[in-house]
Amino acid sequence: MGRISFSCLFPASWHFSLSSQVLPRLLVPSLRQLLFISLVIFLIGLVYLLLAAARGHASFLTKENNFHRRLARVTDLDATDTSNPNLNFGLVVDCGSSGSRVFVYCWPQHNGNPRELLDIRQMKDVHRKPVVMKIKPGISELAKTPERASDYIKPLLSFAAQHIPKYKHQETPLYILCTAGMRILPENQQEALLEDLRTDIPVDFNFLFSDSHVEVISGKQEGVYAWIGINFVLGRFNHVHDDEDAVVEVHVPGNDQQVALMRKRTAGVLDMGGVSTQIAYEVPKTEEVAKNLLAEFNLGCDAHSTDHVYRVYVSTFLGFGGNAARQRYEESFVRNTVTRNRLLGQHVGETAESPLLDPCLPTDLQDEIGSPAQKLYLRGTGDFDRCRQLLQPFLNRTNDTQSSLSGVYQPAIDYRNSQFYGFSEFYYCTEDVLRMGGDYNASKYIQVAKGYCATQWKTLKKRFDSGLYASHADLHRLKYQCFKSAWMYEVLHSGFSFPTNYENLKTALLVYEKEVQWTLGAILYRTRFLPLRDIPQESLKGAHSHWRHSFSFLSNCYLFLACFFIVLLSIMLYLLRLRRIHRRAVQRYTPSSVPWLEMSLGSPTLPVNL
Repeated sequence: MGRISFSCLFPASWHFSLSSQVLPRLLVPSLRQLLFISLVIFLIGLVYLLLAAARGHASFLTKENNFHRRLARVTDLDATDTSNPNLNFGLVVDCGSSGSRVFVYCWPQHNGNPRELLDIRQMKDVHRKPVVMKIKPGISELAKTPERASDYIKPLLSFAAQHIPKYKHQETPLYILCTAGMRILPENQQEALLEDLRTDIPVDFNFLFSDSHVEVISGKQEGVYAWIGINFVLGRFNHVHDDEDAVVEVHVPGNDQQVALMRKRTAGVLDMGGVSTQIAYEVPKTEEVAKNLLAEFNLGCDAHSTDHVYRVYVSTFLGFGGNAARQRYEESFVRNTVTRNRLLGQHVGETAESPLLDPCLPTDLQDEIGSPAQKLYLRGTGDFDRCRQLLQPFLNRTNDTQSSLSGVYQPAIDYRNSQFYGFSEFYYCTEDVLRMGGDYNASKYIQVAKGYCATQWKTLKKRFDSGLYASHADLHRLKYQCFKSAWMYEVLHSGFSFPTNYENLKTALLVYEKEVQWTLGAILYRTRFLPLRDIPQESLKGAHSHWRHSFSFLSNCYLFLACFFIVLLSIMLYLLRLRRIHRRAVQRYTPSSVPWLEMSLGSPTLPVNL
């Protein structure tokens, strides 16, 4: 091979010039080259990042859609899918004055958003019927034999246990809550009944049950639970609203510095049972209400969040239920008749041939009231207006304009911009016999009620035998429908002072195909802290929280880009520093021959040795 020799033609001083100036120009890139290379690397990295993000986001959306579809399958099926392991169950036994009922509820796993409540609904069996069972009489009838309380309630719990998967029993909360029938008993009799339940139920059933899960609730609690139940079903606790929703400005109690919240306007509740009557509705912070008539509570699972803080006026009236009112009316009838007969020497009502006329019973209906020692015979005259007049003194009204039954204070209601729902006797009175449940119209109601009262009893009986009334309407309902129609009307318009032209009252048993009972509100309130305690952390980080995923995704993108730019900038600064060092070296050590090379002055011919 031939070899080229430079040493014979160039001075030694030229060797440095070739090594320190010509060769570095070949090795050190220009600034434009650096920028071009950096731009290419950046674009490649950005494209890779976007492709990865798209794949990740698509995977996330797929998982999220699958999750929500799974939730939809859980909550939207008519029949409850008991094979779903993510489904939770709960039981509430309503021990009322005339009987006890067990309600079985179910809900899917919470979605992880602390602003949302558990999606609780009634469980439905394979026939798409709500899982509910009722027994009679009320538990208060066992006041003298409290040791029978657990045997009395066992059929209800056995019925519920058959519908809930056995492996779920130990995590299924059971609440036994007693209402007005128990409240009228002496405290020692109440406690004896409750103690028997606390002792024996855990022996026979494996539900999540503690001593605090069985109690006699106050009328105030019952009213609040009813208020929670209806507003939950109506979606008034969902604070995402559109322009068509009626909203209200709410100042959270106890925090004067906080900005007012704008959320959906809640509905008021009227509930009349056999023994008591309740009214409950949300009141503004500016309304001063006595503490015994006010319930302030946080329904949300986060105790520090104010999204679900509510201030509700609630009042309960013992003895103002339909059956209790009839009993007070009859006792007054007996007392007044006996006194009058003694004073006048008469025997009115003491025999069936000379009955006492009762305008609150259907025409010609014969009835017996009082004790065996003081029995009275009644015959109905079916006079609705006269019946109303006789009932007004039993309301115990005062002349105070802001008072209701028994003179209890009642905050002002904006009747033009409010909505109320009437349950239990408010619904039964309008629907079971009169068949006009739903939107309440006072003038139509009076007309139909008058017609019923004035109808001959034998005609009403024929209609009943022909099945013209509601399937659960019995002869007791038929006998006292006239009285209860008048009582409901007086309580609503004379007691609670609702105007007769009020158009925003609905009487209901089902709302959106759901039976709304105070028991729904009870389980919602008592399980409000369950969601965030039991949700796996992976669920909170994954498909349950879209906004958290998005935030994390963006944060990772920004972090990646920042690191990428820092590394790229460091490389560029390092290369530029090398270039500056090289230039200083060239300026310091370049010999006089360099200009000759750069000016391309004649260069000698290079001999080639072969």
